[in-house]
Amino acid sequence: MDPDLKKAADARFDEARAETGARDPRDYYRQRLKELRRSNPGNYAEAVQYYEERLVPSIAGGAADPLHEWTDFGARLASLAAPGRAWAVDGAGGRRPHESPVDLADVVLHVPTGREPVFVVWLPAALTPAQQATVDWLVAGRRALRRD
Repeated sequence: MDPDLKKAADARFDEARAETGARDPRDYYRQRLKELRRSNPGNYAEAVQYYEERLVPSIAGGAADPLHEWTDFGARLASLAAPGRAWAVDGAGGRRPHESPVDLADVVLHVPTGREPVFVVWLPAALTPAQQATVDWLVAGRRALRRD
């Protein structure tokens, strides 16, 4: 991969995050990629190919919204890791099937059809109490409300 292309894509993503206050999912996605490399090398190669041939060039070239492109990558990565469906959770806690482009105020979770853990695709800058409760329950396995 061309290092200048990657730098340009990273710069656009960082700029978009700074403008919106969005969280950075890249460390989380890297961890999932490591797990995928170990569990399914073929799907790992597909994810890396998507990253190198679609994600980075589309962001670096300015043709795509970096936040939406990374969210799409996260949804793709989740589906490669475990069959299932991505769901968007709005501020009131309502869910609907995830569609691109994501509403950046939504939480996006990939819910596997098997026993694999729920995969966080996207978290907004700030979660509403309903979104926090959904993430606590489905992702963290908490069975009691926070008392923050």
